Amino acid sequence: MGRAKTIARRTFLIGSAAIAGGVAFGAYTVARPIPNPLLDRIGEGEAALTPFVIITGDGITLIVPRADIGQGIESLQAHLIAEELDIDPHSATLDPGQPHAAYHNSALAADGVPFPHYHDGAIARIARAGAAAGARVMGLQFTGGSTSTADLHVALRQAGANARETLKQAAANRTGLARSDLRTNDGAVILPDDTRIPYTDLAADAAAIDLIEDVPLRMPAQWRLLGKPVQRTDSVAKSTGAMTYGVDVRLPDMLFATIRRNPGIGGAVLSVDDAAARAMPGVRAVVPVSGGIGVIADNTWRAFNAAQAVTVTWGAPDYPATSAEMWRVLEGAGTRANRNSRLRNDGKVDDVLAQSQVLSAQYRAPFIAHAALEPLSATVLYTPQRLEIWTATQVPAVLRDKAAELAGLPRDAVTLHLLHAGGSFGRRLDIDYVLPAIELAMTVPGTPVQTTLTREEDMTHDFPRPMHLARARGAVQDGRVHAFDMDAISPSVVDSWFGRIMFAPPGPDALIVLGAYDQPFAIPNYRVTGYKAPPLVPVGSWRAPGACANTFFHDCFLDELIHAAGADPLEERLRLITHPESRRVLEAVGEMSGWSGPQLGQGRGRGVAYAYAHGVPIAAVVDVAMTDAGIKVERAWIAGECGTVYDPVNAEAQVTGSFLWGLGHAMDAELTYEDHAPVQTNFDRFRGLQMYQTPRLEVRLLGQADHVRGLGEPATCAAAPALGNAIFAATGTRLREMPFSKGMQFA
Repeated sequence: MGRAKTIARRTFLIGSAAIAGGVAFGAYTVARPIPNPLLDRIGEGEAALTPFVIITGDGITLIVPRADIGQGIESLQAHLIAEELDIDPHSATLDPGQPHAAYHNSALAADGVPFPHYHDGAIARIARAGAAAGARVMGLQFTGGSTSTADLHVALRQAGANARETLKQAAANRTGLARSDLRTNDGAVILPDDTRIPYTDLAADAAAIDLIEDVPLRMPAQWRLLGKPVQRTDSVAKSTGAMTYGVDVRLPDMLFATIRRNPGIGGAVLSVDDAAARAMPGVRAVVPVSGGIGVIADNTWRAFNAAQAVTVTWGAPDYPATSAEMWRVLEGAGTRANRNSRLRNDGKVDDVLAQSQVLSAQYRAPFIAHAALEPLSATVLYTPQRLEIWTATQVPAVLRDKAAELAGLPRDAVTLHLLHAGGSFGRRLDIDYVLPAIELAMTVPGTPVQTTLTREEDMTHDFPRPMHLARARGAVQDGRVHAFDMDAISPSVVDSWFGRIMFAPPGPDALIVLGAYDQPFAIPNYRVTGYKAPPLVPVGSWRAPGACANTFFHDCFLDELIHAAGADPLEERLRLITHPESRRVLEAVGEMSGWSGPQLGQGRGRGVAYAYAHGVPIAAVVDVAMTDAGIKVERAWIAGECGTVYDPVNAEAQVTGSFLWGLGHAMDAELTYEDHAPVQTNFDRFRGLQMYQTPRLEVRLLGQADHVRGLGEPATCAAAPALGNAIFAATGTRLREMPFSKGMQFA
């Protein structure tokens, strides 16, 4: 029955993907070319060579459509184009462009089908193709899921190559020479006699001829920029404070605003007394916005103070008031009625467990806020004819459509000025901080209004990582792991997030079991079941959604079984692993750390962890020591396989940051609720890793895989289990609930 249900649900999802990707829209709709959106914005004599390259007499503009939220993707996008176009990316203007189907994210859609990335069977390929086609047709432009590089690396290089050859053809037409006799270098076509014709001089010529397509891409041995340490295009601006973030935007006659909404998300506004606020200096207006009130003033500080001076009576939302009540809901949600998926079901789990001495455990992961460092803000200029928005977002097409709907304007009347984000971690996959800003700007047509949220307002209204619970059972036999059975229980991020921004897709939510059902181990009797708990607090995609909790549950319980079997933690993982790339990262991290077992002497221990997340196998070893001040995390080694590494410095930085992020949150961070609202609403109560707690790290990326994947999230997934396993090795205490500070003090 279980297997049949698994297959049936996968078939249902695949059918959904096929409908979304082709059947519903028709083959012609799926296959037809997407028009170049840049053709509408160029002038006479200017060339829009592909949707990613504009050449004018004044310079070169590269369109870099994936949002930069600190991960450096803007720079990499520019380098990918520049490598083939033969320009210095620092000499070009970088523009995120306007939302358009040409910039859809096929990789993110394909990753959503319920098959492990390494599963390449016919049905999986069909499902991914259907999902990708759906994203193309619907113009789903997202930045997330560590998919930007995977999705765009070929397209951007191809755009650069096609543009280069088109410029060469323009030069050939002008000079009468053959294109094959020409070469390019540093933004110019070079004739056989070394005469240079700058690309900018060829713009009008290039605009008059057809684009040369399908140009072969250069081999890695020919690369000037890719695969080598390079300076990011944003390094100088960020280092000197010149980067413009949301709160840096200044427009003539601009007003400033903030909002204050019901601390219980979705609760009503029962009464408002704003007399005191209206009487405060600099306050221009107190107006209702969705879910609360907004204050417009002559500066942000005055708006903040006035918002707190408003007396509001809030109604209760429709979720439990406290974390304790929510945990009780989760505890009772593992029922057959709530069973949502069984994407892994190998062997005869029930029979084996019935005949074995069973090891069982329960694991927990709490709500966690995104807590991006940059305050959330949006600047909006509304007129009855147009809407302009300055902000950072991971979902520009969704924002444009929702903004147009709210303002009662057509989509093409909305202009987005997309900015860098000072961190996001999934927070800007929601647009709740922009829509009230539009409401406020609509009260003063023709005047730009910058709306900024206080840290407390942001964290109170964050859509956090959901609380997640796992019940696990297992058995060992003859010194080996023989059975593994895990139930994962969580509210659905897919239902909650998609429901807010678009519509909730049909079928089971694979995020509930992501990082568990897709781990490539050959345990003879192996089962993972997902249960969709009733909605609690509205939730969202926190870094490595789903996998960030499940990999902790899965790997630590596997470590428990290995310990019960009396086997070596690394050797037993290597024995069970079936995926060659994953084997290599485990072997690499063992070699890097000089692995000789988990015991390092009195009061010291070593933990190994493995996670397959976002298409990247990653393994980590962590050393800890017991000190008088608590557990000290001393060292960490991380090995991963993401395929070709285009920017080695930034790639290492991504892995390092991702791992430390996961480490800090495993140690100390949680969001608890009282009276329907978070207790931790600022950094004094919501701790991340402290500088003095940061271990010495070593990172190795193997770069041998055929495919290319992103690195923003995978290392997060290895941090908590590696630390938990190391603490067990050092102390004999198995920590099964994050944050670990509930059971252990950290030095």
